[in-house]
Amino acid sequence: MPHLTSRRQRTTGTGLRPGVGVPGYAHPLLAPTEWGALTRPGTPLHWVVLNVADGPGARPDPQCLEAAGRLRNAGVRVLGHLDSRYGTRNFGELISDAHRFADWYQTDGFLLDRCPADHAGLSGVRRTVATLRVIRDGAHIVLGHGIHPHPGYADLADQLVTFSGPWNDYRWSQVAEWTAGHPPERFCHFVHSVPRARLAEALGIARRQGAATIYVTDRTDCGGYADPWETMPGYWDEVVSRVGTGVSE
Repeated sequence: MPHLTSRRQRTTGTGLRPGVGVPGYAHPLLAPTEWGALTRPGTPLHWVVLNVADGPGARPDPQCLEAAGRLRNAGVRVLGHLDSRYGTRNFGELISDAHRFADWYQTDGFLLDRCPADHAGLSGVRRTVATLRVIRDGAHIVLGHGIHPHPGYADLADQLVTFSGPWNDYRWSQVAEWTAGHPPERFCHFVHSVPRARLAEALGIARRQGAATIYVTDRTDCGGYADPWETMPGYWDEVVSRVGTGVSE
């Protein structure tokens, strides 16, 4: 197990300002307000994940085409959602989904969700990422581990999701020692069930742990029966304001 610590000295990166990475709202027909708000000027978005139907769907979806087009026209990266199933997903199916995202929605990259995190999974993910970069030249690749993975994964992708879970876990979380060798723009945190009163504290944890891309929401998973990422946080305007100005605690 990698050594963990609560505070790190970060290496100097490229100067990417803190911003929001949206894990993927519900279909635009079900969440029109959410998708509409993402193109509001001044919103500090790093990227938005598009998940049409547990992937790209069987055919191009008009509403998703429109939503993705608006974001890309606004200069926001759109990433296609690919489910790795912790490395058990058939490689051909995974790459077929990636081709559909790139061909139909002109995605700028991919979120490889439920990505393996152990050393054994490195070779498979390396093969997948190399193929994704052929499919989309200059693709922005995010590996959705949800935990601190083996440090070898940092060599494969642009960003790693090193936390995805509830506030009760995040508030006591620690960062792996090896991450200190990488700048904050390499890491993302997704945190749900965060009370409004704890929003500043959550953003402060992300800053101290060196995650430049974050998504924080008060939505919950209702005991595992709901997706907390499908709808916008009740305090979205405050998230945008605090992240955009660099104000946390």
